[in-house]
Amino acid sequence: MEKMRLLPLLLIPVLAAAQGSLPAEWRKTRDAQDRAALERIAQTAAQQAAAKAEDAALQYRAALAESLRSEVAMEQRDKAAAGAAAQAGIKLAERAVALKPGSGEYHRLLGTLCGQVIPANIMLGLRYGRCALDEVNKALELEPKSALAWMSRGVGNYYLPASFGGGPEKALDDFQKAASLDPSNADIHLWLGITLRKLNRNGEARAAFEKSLKLNPARLWAKEQLEKTPAP
Repeated sequence: MEKMRLLPLLLIPVLAAAQGSLPAEWRKTRDAQDRAALERIAQTAAQQAAAKAEDAALQYRAALAESLRSEVAMEQRDKAAAGAAAQAGIKLAERAVALKPGSGEYHRLLGTLCGQVIPANIMLGLRYGRCALDEVNKALELEPKSALAWMSRGVGNYYLPASFGGGPEKALDDFQKAASLDPSNADIHLWLGITLRKLNRNGEARAAFEKSLKLNPARLWAKEQLEKTPAP
């Protein structure tokens, strides 16, 4: 039962790095799905992290860059690249958590990266599934008002079947909680749209996608989701 529960939960093909405070350049390249630029960003961040291995913030920053690389690669259906970036990010996020275990955001990012590995290789689900589940839960324990942590939990519940305690209705509750905490986060509204579409509430889904794009008009992946959602 445990194996069956963990695998669906962490099949997170596009979870986001989900960041309300990305550097402008990073957000621009993520939104445009510019993988070459993201690779350069990640390389620079990794070099800075290596130069100051005891700096938790630099380890986190480098891990975040890898999560962005993984996210965009998965949006473009490049599972191998997505998995490789996520695995590189895990090592950095683990270092950040070890240096600063009281940060809920560091735990959230580590959980996200563990989840991002799995779609590249389902057999890794048992290895990384527990990490993803535990780290997101730890993030919420430390920072219960973190909109990003609630969104991360919502993505997990979106992929977890209702028979195992998840499902889109439960995910919707998490995303609505996240939106109440940070209504200006475009990624949260994007996931609200995806979940509402899953529930065949296409009119509401389109409204959520439109809200996401109003907040962040440059996000290509949000535009794609709106275009594929039927009008009610």
